[in-house]
Amino acid sequence: MKKYVIITDSTSDLPQDIVEEMDIKVIPMAFEIAGKNYMNYPDNRELDPHDFYDMLRNGETAVTSLINSMTFTEWFEPIVKEGADILYIAFSSAMSGTYNASLVAAEMMMEKYKGSRIICVDSMAASMGEGLLVYSAALRRDRGTSIEELHQWLLDNRLRLCHWVTVDDLNHLKRGGRINPLTASIGTALSMKPIIHVDDEGRLVPVTKVRGRKKSIHTLVDRMAETSINPEEQVVFVGHGDNYEDALKVEKLLREQLKVKDVVIGTIGPVIGSHSGPGTLTLFFFGTRR
Repeated sequence: MKKYVIITDSTSDLPQDIVEEMDIKVIPMAFEIAGKNYMNYPDNRELDPHDFYDMLRNGETAVTSLINSMTFTEWFEPIVKEGADILYIAFSSAMSGTYNASLVAAEMMMEKYKGSRIICVDSMAASMGEGLLVYSAALRRDRGTSIEELHQWLLDNRLRLCHWVTVDDLNHLKRGGRINPLTASIGTALSMKPIIHVDDEGRLVPVTKVRGRKKSIHTLVDRMAETSINPEEQVVFVGHGDNYEDALKVEKLLREQLKVKDVVIGTIGPVIGSHSGPGTLTLFFFGTRR
């Protein structure tokens, strides 16, 4: 079987130890905050996430940029030059133009290096949901799954990757156009916490609202209980926007109520965090439906 490399982008929010252990290549995405430009690497070498979230808490606004086709070419070319194929798993095309830029670069590289293969997959996922899909793909690669088989597995299973999200501050969603200003004002006054998921088109969609942080945490786990497939066999991903203690509360409920195999807790990076804000909590798992 021809060797192939799995690549994703830093919106996958994969922890650095998983990136290293599973030999996953991660293309950093750019963001700007407080008048400075940074690249979002898994090891957070340019800006610590805690410092980033403190800037948001202090009123700064962050702006993000997609990965362009030139950057993809710079990452793809050395790999195909060495004779390996590429499986690139992209941030949801409903939230970014990154996936489309990867297709342009892949076509250019395959034309230049005849016989090479670059498969680009729209994850229809975000943050550690995208990360869980990449992690699951890397496990299968290491068991000897071919690039063609893995491509098909991704297409068959990406819409079983469930995203459940709650945010602490509605104003970040307001700035991103996810909710209107009046809803944000009323919700903040009433301590309402939106429950959000990613739908079958890869879009972030509000589902309901609950009152208070404790209720929102329990609701995430309740949603998993409704649709999860064999939770006792699953490694579940939990993400947080600089609120690790809340992530531990989610983990405790998952272990006690659903007896999950394991929980990976990670920080939501600056690219996703620019839009979700501090205090965000996310839960990702495989289920019967999104």
